[in-house]
Amino acid sequence: MEYLLLVGGLVTLIVAGELLVRGAVGIALKFDISTLVIGMTVVAFGTSAPELLVSVKAALENHPEIAVGNVLGSNIANIALVLGLTTIVLPINVRKSTIRIDWPVMMLSTFAFFLFILDGEMQWWEGTLYVIALVVYNVMMIKNSKISIDEDAEKILDKEADEPVNFVKSIGFAIAGVVGLAFGANWLLDGAIHIATNFGVSEYVIGATIVAFGTSIPELVTSIVAAFKKETDISVGNLIGSNIFNLLAVLGITSIVKEIPISLQVQNEDIYWVLGVSFLIFPLMFFGKRISRLKGVILAMSYLAYIYFVIK
Repeated sequence: MEYLLLVGGLVTLIVAGELLVRGAVGIALKFDISTLVIGMTVVAFGTSAPELLVSVKAALENHPEIAVGNVLGSNIANIALVLGLTTIVLPINVRKSTIRIDWPVMMLSTFAFFLFILDGEMQWWEGTLYVIALVVYNVMMIKNSKISIDEDAEKILDKEADEPVNFVKSIGFAIAGVVGLAFGANWLLDGAIHIATNFGVSEYVIGATIVAFGTSIPELVTSIVAAFKKETDISVGNLIGSNIFNLLAVLGITSIVKEIPISLQVQNEDIYWVLGVSFLIFPLMFFGKRISRLKGVILAMSYLAYIYFVIK
């Protein structure tokens, strides 16, 4: 039964996240909000809503290890697994803005998390700093016209812009998305807790592996399909941006709602994996301004190494 809850929760979260994005975009377009602002805020928030709901619910129900494991595991999966497998199929060129802006913000956000957890807890004021940093980052991105909207946002916005905005339909999508996210987060969390109990492993391990992998499935499938279609506009910046949002929004909001205790495993081991993988991507991007198949293999192998050390 717990496996049905886990899978059902994941599927519901993915579908509900899509409905929420489409509904929110439709509502925003109805009020003539610019597509750039929608892409940088509404779409970014909507696509990360599953991770946010799972983490907040886990923290509120006194399962903080799942919340932290979900974010850290997702960040490692985005860079090492998703980007690694994608570039093995199709090498990707790296935009200058990704190296100059996105990567430094991700690295600073990750290092800030390292500093925040030195006392064994992520407190509400640290989460507040994260949320403020997220707002500043989004404002900077919106003001910088050289930074384009990510591909997923462009596809959604192009489709919505070409069709008359049905306000009632958009509200219905948004409500269905919110309700679906609530149910999906509940099922996923219950399934993950039962699996952890049955196998005698820590909730952090389940959060960093099964839950994190599940919430990264949309990015993985989208990127792999695009690579097989030889769509060369796949963006490294998208995945790095997702990592930034996971840290600043998901951990930030979660710790504001309820302060998050940090386990010794995270303090002594896993934080260094996150820092290491986040740093590893820089030389792979910088030298040659292209992530080749060999670099993709290196990234994928680093993910396998991380999974091995987490579950050993």
